[in-house]
Amino acid sequence: MKRPFLTIAPVLALALAACESQVEQEADAVEDAVERQADASAAAAGSAIAALGLTEAQLLDADLVGSDGTDFGDVEQVRRDAAGTVEALLVELDDTDPDRYVLVPLAGLTTRPDGDDIDVQTAMTRADLDALPDAEMTMPPQPVPVPIPAG
Repeated sequence: MKRPFLTIAPVLALALAACESQVEQEADAVEDAVERQADASAAAAGSAIAALGLTEAQLLDADLVGSDGTDFGDVEQVRRDAAGTVEALLVELDDTDPDRYVLVPLAGLTTRPDGDDIDVQTAMTRADLDALPDAEMTMPPQPVPVPIPAG
């Protein structure tokens, strides 16, 4: 009686692995889309100061660090309100599996030099960051086509 189960077990394990890999592939696609959107937004913003005296590109290059310089994660996207004001940074926390993203409010953040780089420093602890809810990871909106005038 155990023999039929042993025959089916590898097939079930393979099917389960395929499902997990599909979920991982979808998560990777969303992460890639968010990164592309962030890069496009930074390019469009150019050299304009976005927040904390930094351009959007500089913010995207920054690590989020604690007051003692401990690296907590990487800034992946700058989140703005409806008026275009930066209100939070989307941060991928280090040492999480699967990858975990949180929104870190801009209030209370400062900059911290790190050699030739500039990091974003928070007074939050790793425990504080871990307690934040997972950020909503949605596909960025599609660009609206601009009509070309005739003539």
